[in-house]
Amino acid sequence: MERTFIIVKPDGVQRNLVGEIVGRFEAKGFTLVGLKMVKVSRELAEKHYDVHKERPFFGSLVEFIISAPVVAMAWEGNGVVAAARKIIGATNPLTAEPGTIRGDYGIDIGRNLVHGSDAIETAQRELALWFGSEELVSWEQTVKPWLYE
Repeated sequence: MERTFIIVKPDGVQRNLVGEIVGRFEAKGFTLVGLKMVKVSRELAEKHYDVHKERPFFGSLVEFIISAPVVAMAWEGNGVVAAARKIIGATNPLTAEPGTIRGDYGIDIGRNLVHGSDAIETAQRELALWFGSEELVSWEQTVKPWLYE
C-alpha cells in the first residue's frame, strides 16, 4: 500500500477546515495512519521546504508554516499520492477545479490551505521528516473489501 503526507497549513487550521479536509480523504476511502497537530520549528520548516531554498519565496514559505499550528497526516491506499493531489487541487486556488479542497475553500496562492506530497519518493521523505516510525499505525479497515477488488 502506498502512503502520502498531507499538511493542513496554518490558514486551514485557523479557518477550522481540519475536519472538512480529513473528511475528504476518509470519504474517498483512504486509511489515516498518522495524525498530529504541530507547532512547526524553523529547522523543520527549512528541511521541509529545502527544495525551494534557492527561490525568492523560500523565506515567506518558512515564515508562514511556522506562524501557527499545522495538522500533519499520513494516509494510505492504492494510488493515494496521485489521488490526494486531485483531492487537493491546483496550487493556485483561483485555477483549482470546483470540488477540490483549494477550489472550494481557497482564494490566494499564498494561503492555499493544504500541502500534499507530489510523488511517492517525496512522500517517503516527508513522512520520515514529520513522523517517527512509532507514530505511524498500520491497521486494516473493515471496509477494505468494499473499496478494493
